Amino acid sequence: MNKTLIINIAFVVLILGTLISIARPSAESSPVLPEAQSGVLIVEDSNDYDFGAISMAAGEVTRAFKIKNTGTEAVTVNRIYTSCMCTRATLVQGDSRFGPFGMPGHGAITGIYRAVAPDEEVAVEVTFDPAAHGPAGVGLIERLVTIENAAGRPIELHFSATVTP
Repeated sequence: MNKTLIINIAFVVLILGTLISIARPSAESSPVLPEAQSGVLIVEDSNDYDFGAISMAAGEVTRAFKIKNTGTEAVTVNRIYTSCMCTRATLVQGDSRFGPFGMPGHGAITGIYRAVAPDEEVAVEVTFDPAAHGPAGVGLIERLVTIENAAGRPIELHFSATVTP
């Protein structure tokens, strides 16, 4: 590689990192809600999923991550957001759907503020559009969905795929 290309790549990485850190919601922008001391949200199977090889031509793929409150008190899901515009996330609670939610800085990331009762199971449906980045978007991708909740640390759902034309 020539020196100019390396400098250009480093500059793009620096700019993207700065934009992501600016766009990422801060704790200060979230309303303060009472914390459920005995509520615990867990991802039931795994918070990692690999779609494997997927084709841009075949369209969007979706995975539902099941999340359960294993505690003795309700836990409030405050917000959900994604790491990329190519990804959307929707909270499914019973017959109700909330979302879809996307990447901060690309539309409003509004609060959900949905209580999850003890022993209740909800799902977060994650939809990835392999064609969102156009022809340059082929190869291995890794994305993240963050679920902020009143029980403490956010839950992070990770997925990957190998995008083909």
